Amino acid sequence: MDIGITGKTAIVAAASKGLGKATALGLAREGANLAICAREKAELLKTAKEIMSATSARVLPVVADVTHPEDIHKLVKKTAYEFGRIDILVTNAGGPPTGLFSNFDDKDWQDAITLNLLSTIRLCREVIPYMRKAGGGRIANIVSVAAKQPIEGLILSNSIRAAVIGLAKTLSNELARDNILVNNVCPGWILTDRLSSVIRKRAESQGKPYETALADITASIPLGRCGTPEEVANLIVFLCSERASYITGATIQVDGGLIKGLL
Repeated sequence: MDIGITGKTAIVAAASKGLGKATALGLAREGANLAICAREKAELLKTAKEIMSATSARVLPVVADVTHPEDIHKLVKKTAYEFGRIDILVTNAGGPPTGLFSNFDDKDWQDAITLNLLSTIRLCREVIPYMRKAGGGRIANIVSVAAKQPIEGLILSNSIRAAVIGLAKTLSNELARDNILVNNVCPGWILTDRLSSVIRKRAESQGKPYETALADITASIPLGRCGTPEEVANLIVFLCSERASYITGATIQVDGGLIKGLL
């Protein structure tokens, strides 16, 4: 089934592994041209080759750190030059450190804001003019279920992911007449390096083995298992498609039923 992504150009941030890589591969399989970025050149080039081998997509790898505004500018400019248009943006970045309120000073807070909020703001600012020129676009922000249901020991993520959702909801209203749709995807406990790090630190703080801490998390999920990056990517790809043409300003979790609230 054609979902209307063939020939579109997508930028996926932090795409050398995990959720970003799965999303990039999903978009490529639907016929999108890709620009992907990451800080580590070797891993980025390896991912680009894997995607090109698995699909017929054109892939532009750009070494970039989304905490640096000049890198974001370079990424977007190179994408527009290479493909002539930008239709899809998937914002993504690693999570801030785990810890309690008392663990962090102003620099820690500023670093987290730069990583997760300012990177989203800057990426959107750079791509929106190209989307307007193309007659529309899709922006999907990868956030976290922590924005809907705060997670113990993740105060930085709990706070700043919620700010991204506020930004996106406002942008969705401002950009609706331009046919630029803005949505958020909230992964729950997904099998990534980030999850392993969170579980490891939680296990250490509780004096438990890693396996016990993982079992505790799994027990809290109604589906009884952690998710896969591909399961998150499937929703993102849909939201970036023409099949999602009447969805904007939404924040949707992919969490196996973890969130207990109604909304």
